[in-house]
Amino acid sequence: MLLFGSTVFVSAQTTASKKMLRHVVLFKFKDSATPAQVKEVEDAFRALPSKIKEIKGLEWGTNNSPEGLSQGFTHVFFVTFDSEAGREVYLPHPDHKAFGKVLGPHLDKVLVVDYWTKE
Repeated sequence: MLLFGSTVFVSAQTTASKKMLRHVVLFKFKDSATPAQVKEVEDAFRALPSKIKEIKGLEWGTNNSPEGLSQGFTHVFFVTFDSEAGREVYLPHPDHKAFGKVLGPHLDKVLVVDYWTKE
């Protein structure tokens, strides 16, 4: 289990009975990335829900697991969609692509996992 701090929850439109599509993104930054550059990436990702209406929720944080299994990944962004169609709009969306340009120079590795919630 990985634990993440600094959680911010943007929108909660989930209900116990409604299945949601989760898009989980983990970042490992280059050793050369400065705290200011990392903050710029954080801020740019946090701004996406205000630009892409298909995003129904965003939660994010930084790793604080004592297990030592993070493999250098420090940041997680947990994006919620109502449908695969919403994710299909998000992935090639110009604002998502613009975010990628902010992230790219500072990114060492990324891990992405998508899943449907289960009860």
